[in-house]
Amino acid sequence: MSKQIGVLRAATTAAAAIAFVVSWSSGFLVPAIATEDVSPLTLLVWRFVPLAVVLLVVVLTTGAAREVARADVRRQALIGHCAQFGYCTAVYAAVAEGVATGTTALIDAVQPLVVAMLVGPLLGLRVRGAQWIGLLVGAVGVLLVVRSQLEDSTAHPAAYLWPALAMACLIIGTFLQRRSASRTGTLVTLTIHVTATALALVVVAAVFGVLAPPASTAFWAAAGFAAAFPTLTAYGLYWWLLRRIGITALNALLFLVAPTTAAAGALLLGEPLTIVTLLGFALCGAGVAIVLTSDTRGTRVPDSPVPAAGRAQ
Repeated sequence: MSKQIGVLRAATTAAAAIAFVVSWSSGFLVPAIATEDVSPLTLLVWRFVPLAVVLLVVVLTTGAAREVARADVRRQALIGHCAQFGYCTAVYAAVAEGVATGTTALIDAVQPLVVAMLVGPLLGLRVRGAQWIGLLVGAVGVLLVVRSQLEDSTAHPAAYLWPALAMACLIIGTFLQRRSASRTGTLVTLTIHVTATALALVVVAAVFGVLAPPASTAFWAAAGFAAAFPTLTAYGLYWWLLRRIGITALNALLFLVAPTTAAAGALLLGEPLTIVTLLGFALCGAGVAIVLTSDTRGTRVPDSPVPAAGRAQ
């Protein structure tokens, strides 16, 4: 029975990981496709505001946040400002400045190496030698995937600071979440993050005079898609997987976002896709496999219960 439960847990985690990579990748494509005739900030506002209202209604009617302390709300609001407001606005700004979607994803994909260097001093965790090898293999794959995009880019060099800022914001939010005791479930956590982000976006958009949305059907379709997949699905799975598989394995999955984004960019936006790109895909997959396999072998405890801090909520 325990073996069957283990297989089911592994299958669930694998399905969640695939859904995470696909939905997170879509977040780079939405601003490239949907912001030609509208400010990226306007799309961001209406990506988050309606979703915040829906999530608040769900949480309040179900009583999911009944026992959540104010300190936890403040902590999660801070994490949301880093991981969603800071990250998403920087990504949208990068795309608006002409940085290719795959290139933006590439710079963000450096995050696993930064995290691997920081988990020791900040979290007291050890990254094993095999994991370092996997992370480096994945990094080489990511560089190959977007090499042609970097050569063809017409964006100003300063524009590449935006994806670097996005990466920094997500790293800060991830470490803050990993270091905090898990007192809120995934639904409540996501609700606080989305609401805090929506409020900040409304203020910023109002200051810049881009708060009012257009009446086009295409705009609302893009906003609805962005709310459902890059926000609700991707971020929900990000925090769920953080508790399920740990910070190193989760960040290894981000290596797959760059090649996935590059492949979608080639199909939808005509961005370059070459033999070198395909080789990069293979290296990314190999790097992730090494990290995940090493992480599983290093943490497997037969028939042991899941500790409360790591249990999915």
